[in-house]
Amino acid sequence: MTHVHLATRAAALFAAIASTLLAGPVVAQQTATEDSWAATEIAPGELHTQLAADADAPLVLDVRRPDEFAAGHVPGAVNIPHDQIADRLAELEASKDRPIVAYCGSGRRAAIALAMLHEAGFTRLLHLTGDMPGWERETAAEAEATKAE
Repeated sequence: MTHVHLATRAAALFAAIASTLLAGPVVAQQTATEDSWAATEIAPGELHTQLAADADAPLVLDVRRPDEFAAGHVPGAVNIPHDQIADRLAELEASKDRPIVAYCGSGRRAAIALAMLHEAGFTRLLHLTGDMPGWERETAAEAEATKAE
Protein backbone atom coordinates (compact mmCIF):
# COMPACT_ATOMS: atom_id res chain seq x y z
CA MET A 1 0.00 0.00 0.00
CA THR A 2 1.44 3.35 -0.99
CA HIS A 3 1.83 6.27 1.38
CA VAL A 4 -0.64 8.30 -0.69
CA HIS A 5 -3.20 5.48 -0.47
CA LEU A 6 -2.67 5.19 3.29
CA ALA A 7 -3.03 8.95 3.70
CA THR A 8 -6.27 8.89 1.69
CA ARG A 9 -7.62 6.00 3.78
CA ALA A 10 -6.58 7.76 7.00
CA ALA A 11 -8.41 10.93 5.89
CA ALA A 12 -11.55 8.91 5.14
CA LEU A 13 -11.29 7.18 8.50
CA PHE A 14 -10.84 10.51 10.26
CA ALA A 15 -13.98 11.84 8.56
CA ALA A 16 -15.91 8.72 9.61
CA ILE A 17 -14.71 9.07 13.20
CA ALA A 18 -15.57 12.77 13.33
CA SER A 19 -19.01 12.08 11.90
CA THR A 20 -19.60 9.29 14.42
CA LEU A 21 -18.43 11.42 17.35
CA LEU A 22 -20.51 14.40 16.28
CA ALA A 23 -23.63 12.34 15.50
CA GLY A 24 -23.37 10.11 18.54
CA PRO A 25 -23.59 6.35 19.01
CA VAL A 26 -27.29 6.06 18.10
CA VAL A 27 -26.75 7.53 14.65
CA ALA A 28 -23.56 5.48 14.25
CA GLN A 29 -25.56 2.32 15.02
CA GLN A 30 -28.28 3.36 12.56
CA THR A 31 -25.63 3.98 9.90
CA ALA A 32 -24.05 0.57 10.57
CA THR A 33 -27.50 -1.00 10.24
CA GLU A 34 -28.25 0.90 7.05
CA ASP A 35 -24.93 -0.21 5.60
CA SER A 36 -25.84 -3.74 6.76
CA TRP A 37 -22.47 -4.31 8.33
CA ALA A 38 -21.84 -5.20 11.91
CA ALA A 39 -19.10 -7.25 13.48
CA THR A 40 -19.94 -10.82 14.38
CA GLU A 41 -20.26 -11.45 18.10
CA ILE A 42 -18.04 -13.94 19.90
CA ALA A 43 -18.92 -15.15 23.39
CA PRO A 44 -16.29 -14.90 26.13
CA GLY A 45 -16.28 -18.69 26.55
CA GLU A 46 -15.67 -19.23 22.83
CA LEU A 47 -12.83 -16.71 22.81
CA HIS A 48 -11.31 -18.38 25.86
CA THR A 49 -11.45 -21.74 24.05
CA GLN A 50 -9.85 -20.29 20.92
CA LEU A 51 -7.08 -18.61 22.90
CA ALA A 52 -6.39 -21.82 24.84
CA ALA A 53 -6.20 -23.85 21.61
CA ASP A 54 -3.67 -21.31 20.27
CA ALA A 55 -4.11 -22.65 16.73
CA ASP A 56 -5.11 -19.67 14.60
CA ALA A 57 -6.02 -17.73 17.73
CA PRO A 58 -7.47 -14.33 16.96
CA LEU A 59 -5.74 -11.06 17.69
CA VAL A 60 -7.49 -9.60 20.73
CA LEU A 61 -7.69 -5.83 20.59
CA ASP A 62 -8.48 -3.88 23.74
CA VAL A 63 -9.57 -0.42 22.62
CA ARG A 64 -9.87 1.09 26.12
CA ARG A 65 -7.57 3.69 27.66
CA PRO A 66 -4.14 2.46 28.88
CA ASP A 67 -5.18 2.87 32.53
CA GLU A 68 -8.23 0.66 31.98
CA PHE A 69 -6.04 -1.90 30.21
CA ALA A 70 -3.54 -1.85 33.11
CA ALA A 71 -6.37 -2.54 35.58
CA GLY A 72 -7.15 -5.83 33.79
CA HIS A 73 -7.50 -7.22 30.30
CA VAL A 74 -8.00 -10.39 28.28
CA PRO A 75 -4.71 -12.34 28.38
CA GLY A 76 -2.60 -11.61 25.33
CA ALA A 77 -4.66 -8.58 24.30
CA VAL A 78 -3.02 -5.67 22.49
CA ASN A 79 -4.00 -2.20 23.72
CA ILE A 80 -4.71 0.38 21.05
CA PRO A 81 -7.21 2.96 22.29
CA HIS A 82 -10.12 3.48 19.89
CA ASP A 83 -9.12 7.07 19.22
CA GLN A 84 -5.69 5.92 18.01
CA ILE A 85 -6.81 3.17 15.60
CA ALA A 86 -6.64 5.35 12.46
CA ASP A 87 -3.11 6.50 13.31
CA ARG A 88 -1.92 2.99 14.15
CA LEU A 89 -3.39 0.95 11.28
CA ALA A 90 0.12 0.02 10.13
CA GLU A 91 0.61 -1.92 13.38
CA LEU A 92 -2.42 -4.05 12.55
CA GLU A 93 -1.71 -4.51 8.84
CA ALA A 94 0.12 -7.83 9.42
CA SER A 95 -3.05 -9.17 11.05
CA LYS A 96 -5.38 -8.11 8.23
CA ASP A 97 -6.24 -11.70 7.28
CA ARG A 98 -6.44 -12.91 10.87
CA PRO A 99 -9.57 -12.75 13.04
CA ILE A 100 -9.54 -9.65 15.24
CA VAL A 101 -11.67 -9.52 18.39
CA ALA A 102 -12.25 -6.04 19.78
CA TYR A 103 -13.67 -5.05 23.13
CA CYS A 104 -13.94 -2.09 25.48
CA GLY A 105 -15.95 -1.40 28.63
CA SER A 106 -19.44 -1.19 27.16
CA GLY A 107 -19.29 -1.71 23.39
CA ARG A 108 -19.34 1.89 22.15
CA ARG A 109 -15.59 2.29 21.62
CA ALA A 110 -15.28 -1.23 20.23
CA ALA A 111 -18.01 -0.47 17.67
CA ILE A 112 -16.17 2.67 16.57
CA ALA A 113 -12.85 0.80 16.30
CA LEU A 114 -14.40 -2.13 14.42
CA ALA A 115 -16.10 0.24 11.97
CA MET A 116 -12.75 1.95 11.30
CA LEU A 117 -11.05 -1.41 10.75
CA HIS A 118 -13.85 -2.51 8.43
CA GLU A 119 -13.51 0.73 6.48
CA ALA A 120 -9.75 0.08 6.21
CA GLY A 121 -10.38 -3.31 4.58
CA PHE A 122 -10.17 -5.67 7.55
CA THR A 123 -12.75 -8.41 7.08
CA ARG A 124 -12.46 -10.94 9.91
CA LEU A 125 -13.78 -8.69 12.66
CA LEU A 126 -15.44 -9.88 15.85
CA HIS A 127 -16.87 -8.14 18.89
CA LEU A 128 -16.51 -9.72 22.33
CA THR A 129 -20.04 -10.13 23.66
CA GLY A 130 -20.36 -8.26 26.94
CA ASP A 131 -16.99 -6.58 26.43
CA MET A 132 -14.64 -6.56 29.46
CA PRO A 133 -17.46 -7.00 32.02
CA GLY A 134 -18.62 -10.08 30.09
CA TRP A 135 -15.10 -11.48 30.08
CA GLU A 136 -14.76 -10.87 33.81
CA ARG A 137 -18.11 -12.58 34.52
CA GLU A 138 -17.07 -15.58 32.42
CA THR A 139 -13.68 -15.98 34.06
CA ALA A 140 -15.20 -15.52 37.54
CA ALA A 141 -17.82 -18.20 36.77
CA GLU A 142 -15.08 -20.56 35.53
CA ALA A 143 -13.03 -19.95 38.69
CA GLU A 144 -16.07 -20.70 40.87
CA ALA A 145 -16.81 -23.88 38.93
CA THR A 146 -13.18 -25.00 39.31
CA LYS A 147 -13.29 -24.34 43.08
CA ALA A 148 -16.54 -26.34 43.37
CA GLU A 149 -14.93 -29.40 41.76
